[in-house]
Amino acid sequence: MIHTHSGEEINFDIKYKKRTSMGIYIDPFGNVEVQAPKGTPVESVLQLLEEKWDWIQQKSKEMKDRALGPNVKVYDHGESFLYLGNAYPIQIYLDINIKQDHVVFEGDKLHIYVKQVEDEKIKQALKRFYYQQCKALVEKSVQSFQSNFKIKPRSIRISDNKRTWGTCDSKLQLTFNWRLAMAPQRVIDYVVVHEMCHMVHLNHDRSFWRLVGKIIPDYKEQENWLALSSWKMTV
Repeated sequence: MIHTHSGEEINFDIKYKKRTSMGIYIDPFGNVEVQAPKGTPVESVLQLLEEKWDWIQQKSKEMKDRALGPNVKVYDHGESFLYLGNAYPIQIYLDINIKQDHVVFEGDKLHIYVKQVEDEKIKQALKRFYYQQCKALVEKSVQSFQSNFKIKPRSIRISDNKRTWGTCDSKLQLTFNWRLAMAPQRVIDYVVVHEMCHMVHLNHDRSFWRLVGKIIPDYKEQENWLALSSWKMTV
């Protein structure tokens, strides 16, 4: 079915089931389905769609973008990269006098200074920027949440491990993925707290999750952000 609201159209399906309330579900390809109790008037379904319109449009787009996969990055003026949860365009500057290629975040752009305008040089400058920012952001977050723990991490490292956002080993060494600098601060805080909780509980048992939830009550929202957005956290 097609419904128009606020000048926009949305395609959706209705499935009537044995349930007591209506629910909206969006599949991995952005398709919208409304599940409703048997006998629910179509008018009630349309009312629910309009109440949740902005959320549906946002989530549907996120799912469709995710299904398409990350675009191949072009290291040129205007290409956008994530930083602290927002996408910012890059501006490239050639400067043969600088000591090292580097990135400066200023205003609403990522300013990249390189000795040679080459894709690999620009990419490596961006990675160094994210490494440095991630280290600073994580250390600040650890300090912010340290009062919740009686023990402290022995070290904090940043890595290129693509399989995990963070780890805590038996020696209380915390390691974090540099790509976290692309996530919102609240997501970084969750990952930091998650690993700090492993200083107390090495396994993901109930005690572990109780401690995580006590410090970050909305941690599932942060996990959801990573699940939906990790595919575009790349250079």
